[in-house]
Amino acid sequence: MSGRPAFQQMLEDMRAGKINYIVAYKLDRVTRSVRDLEVLISELEEHHCYLVCDRDDVNTSSANGRFFVRMLTVLSQLEIEIVSERTKFGLTGAIKSGHIPRNLPTRV
Repeated sequence: MSGRPAFQQMLEDMRAGKINYIVAYKLDRVTRSVRDLEVLISELEEHHCYLVCDRDDVNTSSANGRFFVRMLTVLSQLEIEIVSERTKFGLTGAIKSGHIPRNLPTRV
């Protein structure tokens, strides 16, 4: 979440007790990092602040909302690990069959 000065200012306001709800359109607009999300949720709880995401039906002010966010976090982590495993498996298979990647696509 570094490199986002407005987000950092919002967190400072939360720590100072100026706000008690953070409202976002979607959870992925808050962060796409599973680790950052867990850190954020822990800090929100510490400062009695809540996260509400309209499109994802996330609201951490209730027990069900906190459970739902944690389940989303676990499922996101699982998806990341499965994609990583499949990529490694596919690359290993390609190398074993003689298809060694040489030219990497350029970033746009």
